[in-house]
Amino acid sequence: MSFILFLVAGFFSGMLGGMGMGGGTVLIPAFTILLGVEQHVAQATNLIAFLPMALFTLKLHKQNGLLKTDGLWWVVIPALITSVAAGFAAALLPSVVLKKLFGAFLVGLAVKFLIEQLSVRFLK
Repeated sequence: MSFILFLVAGFFSGMLGGMGMGGGTVLIPAFTILLGVEQHVAQATNLIAFLPMALFTLKLHKQNGLLKTDGLWWVVIPALITSVAAGFAAALLPSVVLKKLFGAFLVGLAVKFLIEQLSVRFLK
């Protein structure tokens, strides 16, 4: 039964990730809250699951002519450096701290989305 629950969580997070909504915002809470997976494992699983999805999406964007490469390295190199640094930092942090940081990230994301929606509706 647990395999089916993991499969369902992966399916829905993959659908959201494929639509550009960030599947990790579903996958990590589903793994930690609903399925009892440790925070480190849930976040590592999300990162590993993200790679094939990102490569597939990148390929589709390139085929559709939506991929802009001007200034790409100014984004890619800092992103790689900070990703590796954050990965090492996350490995050293206790699960409780990671849960709180992820929760703060989700709250920040919700506030950002709310501000964007309010500005679109009221500043037209």
